[in-house]
Amino acid sequence: MRRYPAFDPPEYQNWEPDLDLVREFVETVLSDRATADIVKGMKEETHLWLYRSLLVARLHDTSLKRWVRQGVISKAWLGTGEEAVTVGSVAALDPARDVITPMIRNAGACWMMGMPLADLFRSYLATADSPSGGRDLHVGDLSKGVLQPVSHMGTNVPVMAGVALAFRIRGEDRVSLTWIGDGATKTASCHEGMNFAAVQDLPVVFVIQNNQVALGTRVDQHGAGDLEHWADMYGIPSRTCDGNNVLDVYAASVEAVERCRQGEGPAVVLAETFRMGGHATHDEHEARATFSEELFAAWGKRDPIGQYEEYLVAHGVRRTHLEEIENGVTAEVARAAAEALASSGNEPDSRSALYEGFSEGGPLVGLLNRPVMTVPLKDGA
Repeated sequence: MRRYPAFDPPEYQNWEPDLDLVREFVETVLSDRATADIVKGMKEETHLWLYRSLLVARLHDTSLKRWVRQGVISKAWLGTGEEAVTVGSVAALDPARDVITPMIRNAGACWMMGMPLADLFRSYLATADSPSGGRDLHVGDLSKGVLQPVSHMGTNVPVMAGVALAFRIRGEDRVSLTWIGDGATKTASCHEGMNFAAVQDLPVVFVIQNNQVALGTRVDQHGAGDLEHWADMYGIPSRTCDGNNVLDVYAASVEAVERCRQGEGPAVVLAETFRMGGHATHDEHEARATFSEELFAAWGKRDPIGQYEEYLVAHGVRRTHLEEIENGVTAEVARAAAEALASSGNEPDSRSALYEGFSEGGPLVGLLNRPVMTVPLKDGA
């Protein structure tokens, strides 16, 4: 894909394929029998859908970074370098029935589930026509299977366990999925949600997005354990995958989702990746000071989009075709950003900050006054 010197990480600007890493990309796909079978069964249209989704995720973040530089917004939280974790896992779901709640770096997931790109941009502008009505930049649209996330890391785990519980109670063939950062695995809410999901055999997939850092704290500083075996203490099966290899993430996620659909309980996908920047655009310098230049360089060679392009070309997809797809995505993202900017000045009415449900006679008042319903849990608990 085209590189953008003003916005891309330095390691991506003159990116060239590393032949050893290209071979490793392929070997990762072939070394596991289950992964190889899943990838072998993929149609070309699925491969190109993954590629297109990776581009949307990257160019969405590039546009946000451009807005920061232009003074349109003050900062943005980007998923540069981590796109394959988002794309590979969502591609394993059925948007028509499944539900996700993303972290802020999983914005591409919202588009993959059917949300308009312009809405993702509007959320940063806090306009009245944004998905949250200007209240929050965390995006969601339940009609598209995207539950607006809670910003506190780890809190989405019990929420999605609850969504999965609702699926089971209703007898619905549906799966819920959320992402958890390496730092969020240390939170109490994450522990409680994981344990509940395991005990109740709920159809929920937890994707541990290990990008090696929690805010500004390296993974080796905030945890002494081994994330590869972390799910074992809950009795939840897990699969570790290369978070920069979209096919490995996809195959691992397909297996996890299938487990849920068969009524075998929750599953964990541990994706090893790296955040190619700061916690947000305002602390790039701090991020560079947190890790060595050599580590950034090593992960920079493993750009998930560049590596997947090489894989596709090696398997018969013309570079000119990939360029056509990129041109289309670039135009689509530009149109969405322009459409969102056209909403600038459309600020929400200040009275909208008070949710009408809490007003006298509002729907939430009635809901809170209703008798408590006993929810049947596993084995009558």
